[in-house]
Amino acid sequence: MLAWGHGIRGYGPFRTGRILAREQAGERLEAALSGLRADAVAPAVLEDCYERFTTTAKVPGLGAAFFTKLLYFSGYRRGRGGIQPLILDRVVAGRLPAAAGPAGKYRTAWWTGTWSAYLRWAANQATRPEFGNEPDRVEMALFTGSWTPAFSAHA
Repeated sequence: MLAWGHGIRGYGPFRTGRILAREQAGERLEAALSGLRADAVAPAVLEDCYERFTTTAKVPGLGAAFFTKLLYFSGYRRGRGGIQPLILDRVVAGRLPAAAGPAGKYRTAWWTGTWSAYLRWAANQATRPEFGNEPDRVEMALFTGSWTPAFSAHA
């Protein structure tokens, strides 16, 4: 999934290999993702995992655009709705409305609280019928440019 995040340029596998070969990369990934093993993952646990990626379990070369992919694929619980770990990269951030919090003001290096505000907003948006209570459908709509504001209290 990390190689995929580099797009079609072809250097994704090389960069991913270089990142994962760094000293203690495996241990740091384990430390950052360990909270996601539970059947149900509370929002505070998601925030803790994100915070670890930016502090005690930081892996050089692995920025938020990539570690949020790890959080998503490791921690998303389909069919549960609510606050779920979502990918936040420059494409998604660039398409966020002001109501989603401050994430749209930046293209990289989001604070934990900024990511958390985006997750809460997406969980609220996911209650719209077109998203079927799945926050990752909101994220995908943002990524593809198909998200539109609702004409209701959800906006």
